[in-house]
Amino acid sequence: MPILLPILFTLGLNPQAQARSAPKPKIALVPAAKLAVLRTLQIGGDGGWDYVTFDTEGRRLFVPRSTRVMVFDPEGKKVGEIPGTAGVHGVAIARDLDRGYASNGRANTMTVFKLSTLAVIKEVKTTGENPDAILYDPATKQVFTFNGRGKNATVFNAETLDVTGTIPMGGKPEFAVTDGKGRVFVNVEDTHELLAIDAKKLSVLFRWSLKPLEEPTGLAIDAAHQRLFSVGGNKLMAIVDAVNGKILQTLPIGEGCDGVAFDAGTGCAYASNGEGTLTVVRNDGHDHFTVAGSIPTRKGARTLAVDGKTHLLYLPTAEYGPAPAAMPGQPGQPGQRSRAPMLPDTFQLVVIGEMH
Repeated sequence: MPILLPILFTLGLNPQAQARSAPKPKIALVPAAKLAVLRTLQIGGDGGWDYVTFDTEGRRLFVPRSTRVMVFDPEGKKVGEIPGTAGVHGVAIARDLDRGYASNGRANTMTVFKLSTLAVIKEVKTTGENPDAILYDPATKQVFTFNGRGKNATVFNAETLDVTGTIPMGGKPEFAVTDGKGRVFVNVEDTHELLAIDAKKLSVLFRWSLKPLEEPTGLAIDAAHQRLFSVGGNKLMAIVDAVNGKILQTLPIGEGCDGVAFDAGTGCAYASNGEGTLTVVRNDGHDHFTVAGSIPTRKGARTLAVDGKTHLLYLPTAEYGPAPAAMPGQPGQPGQRSRAPMLPDTFQLVVIGEMH
């Protein structure tokens, strides 16, 4: 295993963002820090993965693994499993309802489970194919599955599990976030857009272009300051005003990014890049954002989850074999190299935090 050297950077005070319609709280003080890989949790087992979810209050990490959801404590000890989730992509948490929800891409269903016991309650059909990202909106007590091939979102009553509506996306939806006040935001990958959705009326309020960012994937929100962080396939992060959709800045990130997380406790956004780096972005105190550092991680670590209590970051990945040789393309097209295969029983969680 290669030695991962910490990258030093200084994170300063991030005071109140520029006032808009009302005063906003200050972001917490972030001390000078050095971030690095603290440990690697060797998990093993078969199956791929996509989005990981950390339940900060419940102190558990939910890791979708193709046919089931594996559940761990913060130290990597397995505490349970949710079976029968064919093609699972992500998990949404509703602590107020003691429920969790998993999006099953191959089955075109959503699995509902009891959060406290992990016991499956019910599996329900989505109204579009390949449910991918999944989101619980506490303001309306609804669950949204964003259906990739269906190019729509299915909206469920989180308690009764009835379908309350289907929202056309106009393209392939990727990750989504909520402001907690009845507005939901989602990246649409193939149209290079960010959509703002009225969660009460189940309608698209705005369609905002993210250009020059292309193929947006991961999305995070600083709800207190109404800032969105969208990452894309062309190694850019766009910082967007969640009120009017204005792109405030674009910043460089690494290659192969599929996830971004915002930690209100540090005031930083973190982009997980499949090339094997983590890009750290912070507000300089005047609503201007800078790249504060680039942390070596592991190749393939393209998504992440943040523990809002300890500020540790969890990035799933595995060891990979050599990529197969390029296959001949169609006439007039070059050959394409297939994705490198995951080596058996090498799945792991890379944990990043401040070195003391």
